Amino acid sequence: MPWVGVSPALAKVRHQILLLTLVLVLLGLGGLSLLWTGLIFAIGAPIALVAAACGWPLISRSAAAWAYAERDDDLFIRRGVAFRRIEVVPYGRMQLVDVTAGPLQRLHGIATVHLHTASPDTTARIHGLPPAEAKRLRDRLTARGEAQAAGL
Repeated sequence: MPWVGVSPALAKVRHQILLLTLVLVLLGLGGLSLLWTGLIFAIGAPIALVAAACGWPLISRSAAAWAYAERDDDLFIRRGVAFRRIEVVPYGRMQLVDVTAGPLQRLHGIATVHLHTASPDTTARIHGLPPAEAKRLRDRLTARGEAQAAGL
C-alpha cells in the first residue's frame, strides 16, 4: 500500500500560526505588564519563547507524518508522531467529501479534504494537499463511495 504524503506547505502554514500566536501572547503580556508589573512580562516572555522554540520542530515532524493510502475498499489516513493514528474509512460509509481552504491555506496553495461518514465520531481529514490533488481525491472518493453504496 503506497502512502501519499502531504505538501511541505502544511508545516509553513502551521509555523506561521505559531509565530502569530507567539506575537499575540507577547503583546498580551506586554499589555498586562503595563497595567500591573513588568515582572509578568519578565516571567511570561521567556516561557512563551521556550514553548514556541519547542513547538517549532514538533510542527515539522507532525506535518511530515500526515499521509493517506487508497485501497480497493477503503481509505487509510495516517498521522501523529508520538501517538501514531491510522484511520480506516470504508468507501461505502462516506456520505460527503468536502474540500476546504482558509485564507492562509490558499496563500500557500494547500487545501483540506474532510470525509463525512455515517458515524458522527469520524474526524477523517487530510490536511495540506495541493488544491488539484484535493479535488482529484474528492472526485475519486465520491465515485468510489457511490459505487460501494450501490453494491449494498
